[in-house]
Amino acid sequence: MTFTLNTPMFDFLVLSVIADGDAYGYQISQIIKKAANTKDSTLYPILKRLQDNQYVKTYDQQYQGRNRKYYTITDTGKSHQKELLKEWEVYKSTIDEIVKGGASQ
Repeated sequence: MTFTLNTPMFDFLVLSVIADGDAYGYQISQIIKKAANTKDSTLYPILKRLQDNQYVKTYDQQYQGRNRKYYTITDTGKSHQKELLKEWEVYKSTIDEIVKGGASQ
């Protein structure tokens, strides 16, 4: 991808993935890679920050004899994701107006 993601966009995407259902780190990173060419290691500080802000919680679950850490969105995280979604809709609409030539002043 040509366009890079900033911190609020990463937060928005990660929260959106988790809002769709609990997920583990590698799974989240593979979904995010559809939008940005990022390294898997980029995700974990974001998840830690989201956890510190109480937007996500974690739990361990056995998978093929190993523990896998899953992330689940909290009610606070759902509210934050909805706020970010509203901001994204406004931003996306503004960008569409500009690139499609409808932004005459």
